[in-house]
Amino acid sequence: MAHTATTPFVQGVHGVRYQVSDVARSVAFYTRQLGFELQHQQLPAFANVSLGEVSILLSGPGASGSRPMPDGRRQEPGGWNRVVLRVHDLPGLIVALKHAGVRFRNEVETGPGGRQVQIEDPDGNPIELFEPAPSPAGARP
Repeated sequence: MAHTATTPFVQGVHGVRYQVSDVARSVAFYTRQLGFELQHQQLPAFANVSLGEVSILLSGPGASGSRPMPDGRRQEPGGWNRVVLRVHDLPGLIVALKHAGVRFRNEVETGPGGRQVQIEDPDGNPIELFEPAPSPAGARP
């Protein structure tokens, strides 16, 4: 369903910003382990990787998107907000990622909408891998 913006200021989603300590290492992780494509990089400060229409903006310590807040709070990796990647064959992907040494935050959780597991990029930023439940017979996608 198409959605019309109610404000002339917001044009769309530019991307999801993740704070990282080593931009080159993060680019390698996202491109090699998860199949993202490198769009742009200005090492060592910044890179943009994308998967389809979703971009992750990787901001290193020298990036303008990593500077401390006016009250002194530092922007740091980690937390619980996360990008969610839709996958197929979650068990097979888990085996491949474990073989590659990727860190897992939990075991697979299953619910009515599907199953998911959380992994971490090299800086501890969470990524959720989500496999939707099969549609009931006769249901429309």
